[in-house]
Amino acid sequence: MDNDIRRQKQQALMTELLERKIRLHAQHLYDQRGQQEGLALQDWVEAESLILENSILAPLYRKSRAESRPSAEIEPTSNPCPQDSRLGESHP
Repeated sequence: MDNDIRRQKQQALMTELLERKIRLHAQHLYDQRGQQEGLALQDWVEAESLILENSILAPLYRKSRAESRPSAEIEPTSNPCPQDSRLGESHP
């Protein structure tokens, strides 16, 4: 396997693992609040900030997220969580 392809696959896996940690923490915040609806964006941003705060992989995660969004997208979707288990939806 080519080194570039291997590196890309490793980076994608690391980004996916970080995203999973963020999603789990956002779910934890939601549960702590008594599963009050309507604050998914706040939960996601708070969880993302906390998880990435001390992560050496934060630049990789941010780069990956920026590359996965269409350039015309300015506002996040109503539910920014890549896979919000509360709604069973998947987002880019």
